[in-house]
Amino acid sequence: MTDIIIIGAGPAGLTAAIYARRAAKSVLVLEAKSYGGQIINTPDIENYPVAAHISGFDFATKVYEQAKALGAVFKFEKAVGLRDNGDTKTVITAKNEYEAKAVIIATGSENRKLGVEGEDKLVGRGISYCATCDGAFFRKKDVAVVGGGNTAIEDALYLADVADKVYLVHRRDAFRGEEAGVAKLRERDNVEFVLNSVVTKLNADRRLQSVEVTDRQGNVRVLEVSGLFVAVGRVPENQNFASLIELDSAGYAVAAEDCLTGTAGVFVAGDNRRKEVHQLVTATADGAVAATEAVKYLNA
Repeated sequence: MTDIIIIGAGPAGLTAAIYARRAAKSVLVLEAKSYGGQIINTPDIENYPVAAHISGFDFATKVYEQAKALGAVFKFEKAVGLRDNGDTKTVITAKNEYEAKAVIIATGSENRKLGVEGEDKLVGRGISYCATCDGAFFRKKDVAVVGGGNTAIEDALYLADVADKVYLVHRRDAFRGEEAGVAKLRERDNVEFVLNSVVTKLNADRRLQSVEVTDRQGNVRVLEVSGLFVAVGRVPENQNFASLIELDSAGYAVAAEDCLTGTAGVFVAGDNRRKEVHQLVTATADGAVAATEAVKYLNA
């Protein structure tokens, strides 16, 4: 029997492991792939307090090693289900079942991708899913943003202050995001809307050199850009636990800043939780809060 099982070894899960172990609770961390989550794809972190200019991989490794040194146990197995036994919970993986007194779900979310050939190979080489994370690398360059919601609009506004030229590519003729943000974009001389169009090809050598967009009439246009920021949504990884936690219409876990779910002893932390800001610093904050609340629950 483990005190706390943490599902996911991204920044939220790793931070939760540190806080739980410092509270002298036994901790098992289950991770489907590799520790670090999405942050390992970030070549340079500049917006995390103290740790300026550290790669995502190095950051994740340091936090992982810290949690491990404190005594957290790691097993690389994918959690596929969760059962509520009352005072205990059972986490079901593809290989085993593990029992704990409390569970923190920190599975994060994945960026919804365009599905264009070569996209995965160009992540970190011109393609990004986070303008605030990587926008500074494209200062005084031409970039494109793909999407029509608030995230795409906010990304375009942010990049308009950094890049020489910003193309905002959207598959419809109207945006889903707030009109106030669209109006601000219209006022910017270096922003151009490319509507009724989708990205159909990525041209690259070692790095992205241009993208091809195709409109509804089949006309192809080449945008000479160094960066392509994809903002077409995210997919939270909560479906395997939907029977015990409330999900909103987008699949995010419904929990306030205390990270409590509607099921006693089950907590959520990180990018799979519904919140306004999805950043490295908010993920680690969630991990600290969720672990603290879990410890309170166990000590009650």
